[in-house]
Order: sequence, then C-alpha cells, then structure tokens
Amino acid sequence: MEQMNINPINTPERMPEIKIKKFISSIVIGLIALMIIFGSFGTIGAGERGVLLQFGAVQNKVFGEGLYFKIPFVHEVVKIDVKIQKDEVAASASSKDLQIVTSKIALNYHLSPESVNKIWQEVGKNYNVRIIAPSIQEAVKAITAKFTAEELITKREEVKEQIKMNLAERLLEHAIIVDEFNIIDFYFSPAFNAAIEAKVTAEQLKLKADRDLERIKIEKEQMITSAEGKARAILIEAQALIANPKVVELRWIEKWNGEVPQYWGQASPFIGLNR
Repeated sequence: MEQMNINPINTPERMPEIKIKKFISSIVIGLIALMIIFGSFGTIGAGERGVLLQFGAVQNKVFGEGLYFKIPFVHEVVKIDVKIQKDEVAASASSKDLQIVTSKIALNYHLSPESVNKIWQEVGKNYNVRIIAPSIQEAVKAITAKFTAEELITKREEVKEQIKMNLAERLLEHAIIVDEFNIIDFYFSPAFNAAIEAKVTAEQLKLKADRDLERIKIEKEQMITSAEGKARAILIEAQALIANPKVVELRWIEKWNGEVPQYWGQASPFIGLNR
C-alpha cells in the first residue's frame, strides 16, 4: 500500500488560522490604503499658509487657503498663521543726554503670505523671540539716542514714526510686515522725574509772575490814563472859568448855603459880584 503525502498547511486544523491571517492582512492593507488616500490631501484654514516639506527640506511651494494635494510619506505640510498678530515688548535705551529710558512698545504685524517658506527655513516658529523682540530693541536704541529725554516727551509722535520706519525696514528683511506701532509709555529715572517736576513748577511760577506783572502794568496804565483824563477835565474847566468870570459867580452861588457869616453884619453877600 502506497503512503499518501499530506501537506500540513492544508490540514483542516490549520484552515481557521489561515483565514485569520488573511483577514488581518486585508485589514492592514486596507488601513495602508486609507492612510495613502487620506494622506494625499489636506486643507489650509482661513488666515493660514502651508509650507511644503519634502523629506524635511523646505520647497518653494506655498499652499494657500483651501484643499491641497501631496505625496504621502514624501511630503509634509506645515501650517503657519499669517493673520495680524500683536506683541508687547519692554525696551530700554539711553537718550541723547544720557538719560536711561524704558519704554513699552506695542507692535501689530503679520507674516508675508508668499514668503512663509523662507521664514520657516530661516527661523521656524520662534520668530517672535529670535527676530521681532531683538529688532524692536535695536530700533528703539537707534532712534532714542537721537533725542534728549525731554524731546522724547515733547516730540513723541516724531519719535514714534522714526522708530516705526526703522523697525519696518529691519523686519521686512525677514518677510515680517509691520501694520501698526505704538509707544504705550516712557519711563524715566526718579531723579529725572524730580527734575522735570521742578522745572514744570518753576515755569508755572514764572508764568504766574509774568501774568501778575502784566496785570500791574495794565492797572498802572489805567491809573495814568484816568489821572490824565481828570487833569484834562480840570484844565478845561479852569480855562472856561478864566474865559468867563460869570461862571465863577454862578459856581459860588450854587455852593452858597444861604447863610451870612456873623462878622459881615448886615452886609450883602453879593457886594462886588457885579465887578
């Protein structure tokens, strides 16, 4: 009797195990297929741009808002925010007259949408710390040194515009665009603040003294004018009396109370008035 060769793989005992392996293989293949399919596209949200990386290397392609396609396992897309952002930075500098000035700066900016791949390649996501903050410090120092501490207060708008222009040039080299720039406040040393307060007080006292002097001068001029007016009136009246003696008699009669002094006796008070 011939001996029958039986394949152990196809034995009835091995059939369930074979089916399980095929099932698992099908699931793995399906998952890989889904990963390839869903890894082939993605979306960029509003106010964002996508930087294309190929095996980690930055490419010239920048994806705009909406749907994009890429090669799975080869390409990667990094999303970068290009909306307007705000930073507040404290900056310290020396004025032209060597006063230490500390200022608080508020900056509104956004990344150039077409150049986000350059930003990612050169700086990465830490552009606030590595680019913006140092640029603010340098711009503030460069412009503050052109003005005295007092001018920083009296010419604040001019100082602001010069710092803004200087900062905009620095950041534009790194594809960062300045939208708005404001100096929230200047802080000076206690000694300088005391000196400014003393100066303001002195100016106020001087202004008051000038006003008082002007008032006294005006009052004096008014008194002189009034005296001159009275003198002219007296002179005119005297001239009138000299020119017309009858007026003297009339003034005497107007002022007489009707009584005759006792030593006159019965004499008439009007004796000699004809003359």
